[in-house]
Amino acid sequence: MIEQALTARQLYAALKAAPTRRRFGFGRRAALVNIDVQCAYTQPETYVTAYETDPHQIAHMNALAMAFRARSWPVVWTYVAYLPSGEDCGIWGTRSDTPDSLQNIKEGSPRGMLDPRVVRAESDILINKRMASAFFETNVRSLLTFHQIDTVVVTGGSTSGCVRATVVDGLSCGYRMIVPEECVADRHESPHFANLYDMAVKYADVLPVAEVLDAIPQMEG
Repeated sequence: MIEQALTARQLYAALKAAPTRRRFGFGRRAALVNIDVQCAYTQPETYVTAYETDPHQIAHMNALAMAFRARSWPVVWTYVAYLPSGEDCGIWGTRSDTPDSLQNIKEGSPRGMLDPRVVRAESDILINKRMASAFFETNVRSLLTFHQIDTVVVTGGSTSGCVRATVVDGLSCGYRMIVPEECVADRHESPHFANLYDMAVKYADVLPVAEVLDAIPQMEG
């Protein structure tokens, strides 16, 4: 008898119950990179492109940001927004010209603004990224080098898109990548859990946010 295929959520739950590899672990100093916590993606009642979020997702992210600031470690918020012409969106913006498409998130528009629930301090770093990864053609890596960072905690959305791209690039650059599972979201359940599973197997430590908050004061840097 052929067993019924597991859903992405079930695969991820099974992996959490019986991990298949050891953790990368936390290093000495960490940075928090919050991916595209902007109105285009966090307000399903307003914008077609919004993904479903944990109701406490942004509150968890604010708590992480506060803990990082207490250590004088960098807190980065990225957002996606383009010129009125959309020319700086490049090939990524050619797939669709619908009102909710990427190239129609304009600089200074409501869709490009950080969600009003975000608590951003004056010392936090705001980066306009134009592609999926927060590392691609931004100054994120040089900032991490300056701050002697070896661990990067990634939150935001989407799990299957910009979060995953940032995690893969971060690991490729030699950083320990940490993903607090309650702090990332996607438009649909299946890609969300499938990518949590894949990141946990290959590219990052995917942990409860409470565990990440507990680890921050214990780090050496």
